Amino acid sequence: MPQVIIHAWIEFADQGVRDEAVRLAAPIQWTSRTEEPGCLEYCFAADPCIPHRVTIHELWEDHASLVAHFQHPCYAAMRDTMVGLGPTALWNRMYEVGRDGPVYREDGAMRTVLFDD
Repeated sequence: MPQVIIHAWIEFADQGVRDEAVRLAAPIQWTSRTEEPGCLEYCFAADPCIPHRVTIHELWEDHASLVAHFQHPCYAAMRDTMVGLGPTALWNRMYEVGRDGPVYREDGAMRTVLFDD
């Protein structure tokens, strides 16, 4: 089954609100990572280049895991936390991944093609 990647960002009024969003999101992220089956990565992080933006990266084992996440209390807690901080902009995408591989070959060289098979 293909994995699902969520890539998104949320912008807030200023860096202070962004930092509060990151702080409040951390325990929710940890609970999703440790308690939700199929959650491989779940990270809301401060964007180092845009001071009022939180960048979001999620990796789910499969679509069913992501759908279950949308019913989990962590999803509601994260949504309510972010909405409560008054986001000023939001962008998000979901990607289904059928194939993956390392960026570097075993000899340490960067791959020059996506897959070597």
